[in-house]
Amino acid sequence: MSTDTVFKAFVIHKDDQGFRSGIEHWRMDQLPDGDVTIRVQYSGVNYKDGLASIPEGKIVRRYPFIPGIDLAGTVVESLHPSFKEGDKVLCTGYELGVSHEGGYSQYARVKGDWLVPLPEGLSLKEAMGIGTAGFTAALSVASLLHSGVQPSDGPVLVTGATGGVGSFSISMMSKLGFEVVASTGKMAAQGDWLTTIGAHQVISREEAAQDSKGALAAEKWAAVIDPVGGPQLSGLLKHVKYGGAVALSGLTGGGNFAATVYPFILRGVKLLGIDSVYCPMSTRQEIWSKLAGEWKPDSALQSGIHVHYLNALPEILNDILSGKAIGRSVITLSDRSEAE
Repeated sequence: MSTDTVFKAFVIHKDDQGFRSGIEHWRMDQLPDGDVTIRVQYSGVNYKDGLASIPEGKIVRRYPFIPGIDLAGTVVESLHPSFKEGDKVLCTGYELGVSHEGGYSQYARVKGDWLVPLPEGLSLKEAMGIGTAGFTAALSVASLLHSGVQPSDGPVLVTGATGGVGSFSISMMSKLGFEVVASTGKMAAQGDWLTTIGAHQVISREEAAQDSKGALAAEKWAAVIDPVGGPQLSGLLKHVKYGGAVALSGLTGGGNFAATVYPFILRGVKLLGIDSVYCPMSTRQEIWSKLAGEWKPDSALQSGIHVHYLNALPEILNDILSGKAIGRSVITLSDRSEAE
């Protein structure tokens, strides 16, 4: 492609004029190095993207910068042996949207080693509907299954249920036959929707996080999928059944929690850390294959995906930071004229 090709991108700046962001026109020669150039068609919105959009977020390492830790689109140029022009691909994690220009741009140039071929069974839009949030949820599910958790063991609690990781976890776990209990601070407004996507029961955030004075409490949960983290994790661990596990993937509730060793040494509880950024490519391809097949979160995809144009991004990023986001927002990089 010509280096003079001009396209739209959402760009953030931090300089002598202050911190600011907005849609700008960039040229191909402004994109970073990489061996594959992609015409981006969709990008997802994640909590990490919200952090990138504020000066105190400590996500972006240099400016000016195009954020967006997810993208899906079509290859337009490739020097990588695994990809050719016309291939449909997706990218999540690695340095995308953190130290390497990301998905909120009509074109992106990345390392081919970061790319996953779009698996059969998923459209580009569905792939970004799933995105990092759904991929993280699937990693959480896989980790719990690998630890030995089975539907017959009892209910599984999902915290932060209305968010991306939470809603996709509910959809997948219920599809796999688990009894899912959803915890949310939006119980009155979104309880019915959570039931629609697969929750057997919806409880308040306060009920789920209720702590006890003792080192252990009544056994409630065969497992917990927790994208929230923070102080509530202390109480959750006390209620995990013998041999159960907690899949921890986020910190929207904070980065610290207090705990004792008792759940681990008296009940054999496992605390499983979930990393979606640098997990091996073999794992990525296996998980995306499941997301396109037997684990496909149909219920969440059908009712929890909201598609917006690039100019709506500032409001969406603000919503995700303030806890107002429901389900999963997807940004289309098509111009309105192209979409219509």
